[in-house]
This record gives sequence, structure tokens and C-alpha cells, in this order.
Amino acid sequence: MLEEFENDDEKIFVLRGLIEIRIPRHIYEKLSRKHSREHIISFTDSKRVLNRITGRELVFVTKESGIPLLGHSAFGIIDRGTNLLQVRCITGCNLNCIFCSVDEGRMSKTRKTDYIVDPDYMAEEVEKVAKFKGGYIEIHLDGQGEPLLYPYMEELVKKLSALKEVSVISMQTNGILLNEEKISALEKYVTRVNLSLSSLDEEIARKLHGSYPLKKVIENAEMIANSRMDLLIAPVWVPGYNDEEIPKIIEFALEIGAGKRYPPLGIQKYIPYKFGRNVRKRMSFKEFYEKLAEFEKEYGVKLALKPEDFGMERRRRIESPFRKGDISRARIVAEGRLHGEKLCVARNRSVAVMTDKKIGEVVKFKVTSSKDGIIVAQSIKR
Repeated sequence: MLEEFENDDEKIFVLRGLIEIRIPRHIYEKLSRKHSREHIISFTDSKRVLNRITGRELVFVTKESGIPLLGHSAFGIIDRGTNLLQVRCITGCNLNCIFCSVDEGRMSKTRKTDYIVDPDYMAEEVEKVAKFKGGYIEIHLDGQGEPLLYPYMEELVKKLSALKEVSVISMQTNGILLNEEKISALEKYVTRVNLSLSSLDEEIARKLHGSYPLKKVIENAEMIANSRMDLLIAPVWVPGYNDEEIPKIIEFALEIGAGKRYPPLGIQKYIPYKFGRNVRKRMSFKEFYEKLAEFEKEYGVKLALKPEDFGMERRRRIESPFRKGDISRARIVAEGRLHGEKLCVARNRSVAVMTDKKIGEVVKFKVTSSKDGIIVAQSIKR
């Protein structure tokens, strides 16, 4: 699980193919006279920890770190007032899609930092929230990027599936990292895979995603459909790019047997976001739903989906200790997800604060948004 490399300046260790630990070579050689490799990796402060896929700094979110798993949009648990909990274990992506709503991938211009959550800590906190929410909880593993980059996924879904409140575990993925072995391991615990497949044409797929192993993703889709897991194919309809691909994807999903228990397709409308990547051509919601209605009539399959199609229902939500406009102070504990942003901890919540202050300093801030318990703030003068 631990690979070792070196160059003229650094000793480099790679854990589980993702977590890259870089230690200055002269410091490592000095410490190695008294300590083991594992001790140096664990305890030296003279190291950089990176996400090997994105090349960005990687922050470990553990119980010992004191970073709460509520309050942030990039990692942890998001409760939007239903029996579905979004669980986000890692940030970062192995693609650079032109329509990405969060500007993810190695070519990102806005993302500065990645996060990874310890699986034991995540399972412990999910259990607390699930007990508060009540029975028949769906855990949806998604994130700002590709969830299957998380190197502890199999351990986590095993822990989550053992929780008596959890009835469904679903997962969002682009499918690239799947193979027969992983599908076989996941199907023991995962109920449904939402597969992002937006084209069946290699040239169009390349335009949408950059380098993209389409044949492999198609093969993985077929294996999921033939596994114990349900398959929902979720293309993003990007006007001017994959308009002609949508009916082909519908036919493919029906042909391979997607949607054994749930709808076979979840066609998504491309929507531009403030920190996402934007394409020029747009489609109105009216036009989008009119076209879905036409496809529904042609193929005899439901495409205009509603939350109740997945067993979602309203539930009491965890009350947020912050409201928009609140003013508070907190210590900065880590770099933020965006350039110019820092991660703070206040009132047992993770708070994203736009500030030029440094880690360890205390910042006074005003909450600019607290929707769905996600706390975003702006620093203000004392």
C-alpha cells in the first residue's frame, strides 16, 4: 500500500495510490538515523501532503483534528431536511469536464485545497446524524469531484451498511476507477450506482471530459447492471455538445437493464454556477422538460424525476447554530477550498471564511450564507 520514490530534493511516499507525502531529503536522512520510516511519515512536521491526482495540498480530517463534519460543502455530512444524507469523503477529480459545476480536476483555476475524511470518524458522525433523523435513511456518497478516489471506500460502505438506520447506500461516480473486482466488493453494501455517462461517442466524450476511457466506462456500466446493485445512468445534457447523444444513452440504459428498482435514468440539465465552468449555449428549464416529455412518450420511461421516486421524504433537520448575518470569531485551522478562503471551526461547525489571515490566527467574520447548514462567511474588521 505504501510506495516509495525520491528525487534530488525529496523523499516521496504514496499511500493507497492517492496520498502523496513529500519530505525534504536532508531532513528525512537525518531523522532516519533514529526513527523508522513509519514514525517519520507520521510525526514529522517537515512534510507536504498532496492529493496525487490533483497535485493540491491534502488536509486530513480526523476526529483528532477537531474539524467538524457539519458545516462545509466540500466534505462531511450535508443534511437538506430529508431522509437522504449527502456524505462527502474526499475532494478532487480525475477528469476535467467542460461543464463541471465546481471547477474540479487538475486544471482547476479556483480550487486550492483538497480534503479527505478518516473513515472511522465519518462512520461515527453519520451514525449520530442518522439516529437523529430516524429510520430508512439513504446515504448518498457524492462530492466535489469523484467519490471513488477515496481509498477507504470499501471499508466505509461496510461500516455504513451495518447501521440499523441506514436502508440505502447510493453512490455517484464517473465510473473510470471501477473494475470487476471493485464492483464485486461494492455490491455487498451499495444499493445503487448513479453513473455519469454523457456520451457514447468517443469524440464527443473527449470534448466533454478531456482524456476519457469511454469503452471502459461502458463495460463497467454493463457489469453494474448485471450485479446486485441498481444502475441509474445520469448524463449531463450540455447543449451544443451531446444533444444527439441523449436518445442513444436512453436506449443504452434500457438495453442493458438499468433501473431494476429505481428509475434507469436521471438526465441532468447543465446549469452554470459561480465557481463552476461555463459553456456558452444554454437551455431553459421549460425547453428541457418539454424535451424530456417527448423522450418519455417515445421510449415509455419516466425521465422527469421527483424525490419520491427514490423514497425521499421530509425529515427534521439538524439545526444550524448560525444564521445569515451572524457575527462571530474563530481560529483558522486549515487552508480553504478556494483561493482566498480559510477553514475555521466555530460552534461545532466547519466554516469557510474568505480572509487573508493565516492558519492559527483568529478571524472575525460575518455569515453570508447558512443554507442547508453549510456555513459561508466573510472576514470583517475588528
